[in-house]
Amino acid sequence: MGWTKTAGRRHDRRGLRYASDCTDGEWAIIAPFLAPTTKVGRPRLHRARDVWNAIQYLAATGCQWAQLPRDFPPFTTVQYHFYRMRDSGLLDTINAVLAAGVRVAEGREVEPTAGIIDSQSVKTTEAGGPRGYDAGKRIKGRKRHIATDTAGNLLDALVHPADIQDRDGAPSLIERCRDAYPSLVRFFADGGYAGEKLRNAIAHLNPLAIEIVKRSDAHRFVVLPRRWLVERAITWLNRCRRLAKDWEASVASAEAWLVIASIRRMTRRLAKL
Repeated sequence: MGWTKTAGRRHDRRGLRYASDCTDGEWAIIAPFLAPTTKVGRPRLHRARDVWNAIQYLAATGCQWAQLPRDFPPFTTVQYHFYRMRDSGLLDTINAVLAAGVRVAEGREVEPTAGIIDSQSVKTTEAGGPRGYDAGKRIKGRKRHIATDTAGNLLDALVHPADIQDRDGAPSLIERCRDAYPSLVRFFADGGYAGEKLRNAIAHLNPLAIEIVKRSDAHRFVVLPRRWLVERAITWLNRCRRLAKDWEASVASAEAWLVIASIRRMTRRLAKL
């Protein structure tokens, strides 16, 4: 469906301070996760909503920490909360709950039974950290491995140097997905995951099958079953300019921004549903 006037009005965010800010409906979804969990310690000086909006601004615009506009809390405060959410696993929890919520709202079962896996190689910067050269894509940097359900909702993400082949990086991601979603019994993938090496690496995850969706021989554009869903998910995530390159010095932060981009999309989806 094209971008109609009706769709434009539905997605219009010009009434907000910044287009990346949460609406009241979106904040109602996120707020329970960011509520204080203890009564000890110093009281907060800044509203949780302002901190979350600052993180959303960083994800959407890709600006540097120190370039955060002054009407947000100090960037060091936002950094503190970002690292706390990253290291405590809170971001992963939010993503998992929202994925289940979107599935239920769309009339699906809570737990997925099938997933789709794919990777994207991106350039890194002078920030440092692990990196490698992907000879196939001719990119020096890192590889983002993501797994989604059959609706395109992010289940998990793994970042590693780009010189690691897809079939070598996939087992760790598949094991993490299976630990979080024991209901998974099948993964769809492209030809880069074909072969006995991957099948042997995940043979202990029984029952779990890898189904390779082969490229079409037709010399024209063809929508490949299942594979297009994970490609669309990568496009959704890349709407956040923070992901235009891998700017992070640590792999943990690179994975966290992928999850934040996923939370951003699913929060907006749930608020509209």
